[in-house]
Amino acid sequence: MKSIYLLIVLAPLFGAAVAGLAGRRIGWKNAHRLTVGAVAVSALLSLVVLYQHVWGGVGVFNESLYQWALVGGLNLEVGFLVDRLTALMMVVVTTVSLAVHVYTIGYMYDDAGYARFFSFINLFTFSMLMLVMANNFLQLFFGWEAVGLVSYLLIGFWYQKETAIFANLKAFLVNRVGDFGFLLGIAAVLTYYGSLDYAQVFTAAAAAPDQTMTLFGTEALVATVAAILLFIGAMGKSAQVPLHVWLPDSMEGPTPISALIHAATMVTAGIFLVARLSPLFELSDVALSVVLILGAVTALFMGLVGLVQTDIKRVIAYSTLSQLGYMFVGLGASAYAAGVFHVMTHAFFKALLFLGAGAVIVALHHEQDMRRMGNLRRYLPVTHITMLLGTLALVGTPFFSGYYSKDAIIEAVHLADRFGAGFAYWAVLLGVFITALYSFRLYFLVFWGEERIDPHAKEHIKQLPRYVLPVMEWPLVALAIPSVVLGYFTIEPLLFGDFFGSAIQVAPANDVLAEKAKSFHGPFAFGLHAAVNPAFWLAVAGAVLAWFLYLKRPDLLPAINARLSLAVRVLKRKYGFDDVYNTVFAGGGRLLGRALWRGGDQGLIDGVIVNGTARTVGRLATALRGGQTGFLYHYAFVMIVGLLVLLTVFVGSWRGWF
Repeated sequence: MKSIYLLIVLAPLFGAAVAGLAGRRIGWKNAHRLTVGAVAVSALLSLVVLYQHVWGGVGVFNESLYQWALVGGLNLEVGFLVDRLTALMMVVVTTVSLAVHVYTIGYMYDDAGYARFFSFINLFTFSMLMLVMANNFLQLFFGWEAVGLVSYLLIGFWYQKETAIFANLKAFLVNRVGDFGFLLGIAAVLTYYGSLDYAQVFTAAAAAPDQTMTLFGTEALVATVAAILLFIGAMGKSAQVPLHVWLPDSMEGPTPISALIHAATMVTAGIFLVARLSPLFELSDVALSVVLILGAVTALFMGLVGLVQTDIKRVIAYSTLSQLGYMFVGLGASAYAAGVFHVMTHAFFKALLFLGAGAVIVALHHEQDMRRMGNLRRYLPVTHITMLLGTLALVGTPFFSGYYSKDAIIEAVHLADRFGAGFAYWAVLLGVFITALYSFRLYFLVFWGEERIDPHAKEHIKQLPRYVLPVMEWPLVALAIPSVVLGYFTIEPLLFGDFFGSAIQVAPANDVLAEKAKSFHGPFAFGLHAAVNPAFWLAVAGAVLAWFLYLKRPDLLPAINARLSLAVRVLKRKYGFDDVYNTVFAGGGRLLGRALWRGGDQGLIDGVIVNGTARTVGRLATALRGGQTGFLYHYAFVMIVGLLVLLTVFVGSWRGWF
């Protein structure tokens, strides 16, 4: 199996290297054939790995493959840990990535950076695979930073756009804040548990669950400090409040990378991290409460911002922020399996929604404002149907994939006995209504109602080359299928079976899914349970309200916006996070830099130390030069005065005058 694991990882790396270094030589067609083929190999072999681990009797693979360095007694190694959690993530990453690669053939066909883009998304896939397959914190950090680097390159792919450069720089800097906490967490793990290997760390942590450290003059549980610091890294990568601000701006990149970042790769790295480190997080109720509360805040308040967005991609981006919050709520309630389950289902329907939005944008000649769309179902029937299915999955329609994973999280947090669980329950429950409202707002504004299409865009939609859309529609259909049926067929083994085995460890007192399993009678009965589930009726209410406001009585919207003008302004300003960061941190940084430049560099260093020293030497030399007259009697006079001074000092010292 080792050779298969290596091939899964190295195939995208090979495709990225060839397409990136020799893309012009091999031609754009061969570039996409090579890179798509490389990801297809990884996806196929990942399915084989999942099959072998679930039905083939293959046990956990945990081996080091390469010793990178030996520092004292610490081995820094490259190694793989492949269990069912890893295998599931490998399948999600590679299959969604494959759909994005195929879609990109149509979306980027006329872009000058065609081969470069394929090289980057291959490299992105390689980086994510290295992250999820790591068996130690060093390799985890390598994959962590690699996906951050490639996302920086992809968000700013159109580097001629000033907004794209601002967005990728913003993503890079915000993630550095999270990564600072992440590095401190890794340092704490190494310091107190003596290893970077997952298995050794978990064993050491379990052996000393009450180990403490001195922090700011007080005693703190090592597990709590390490877990919270590692979670700060997850907050950056998975865009949790207050480190969420980079994710909506990442829409400046091409739509395929929006789907890849938001659906299956970078933003789910934080959820995977917490699930992988469940043995450590289970030792700290405080850390889990932090995860729970921040996830609930993100799920509720970022969903509200989605209500006032007019850019089709930004609505879906804020939906991603909200759904990531749901995943962290599941993790914070110790329902790790439910969080990972939502990662899997969300990957497919969110990728579907992003790629569908991309099809709409291309069809309308790169128009992204939903206020200039309407009635597009007559022009884009396949996109319309598939995006409707993705929307139904997102809002949690019974028997759709999103219903099973989202409802499992809501019920898990309802059963959780942990600080913050009550707030989190009501936050995610209200979030269901908000999700349905902004999702169907998008659906109705784009595909129904009167046509508001710009005449130029309407002419483009009629003349759109037919060879572009099919290659963009096939991935939509492929993603729509799991968006509908995947949850039905996987809820029982993933949540109520022993699918994850030892990959996820939950303390018996915290196992809310075990409690839920007592009332589980199959996926069909779980779907029928929606009839008495408040979440379902809240979703219905949100969808009906969206229909009423955006199709039936859109004339009411101006009066509603005027009545709620303060709330609308707050939401449009995104609670002021960007304002604070731009003014206080970015602006303050510029002011500090300017002060150091003018006061420190120009004033002290140049003005006093360098130029001041030169001026002082010059003035002293000028003064001394005045005494160099060239007359012998002047020099004799100075010598006599000097001799008298010396004699005075000598005699005075001898006689005790001084």
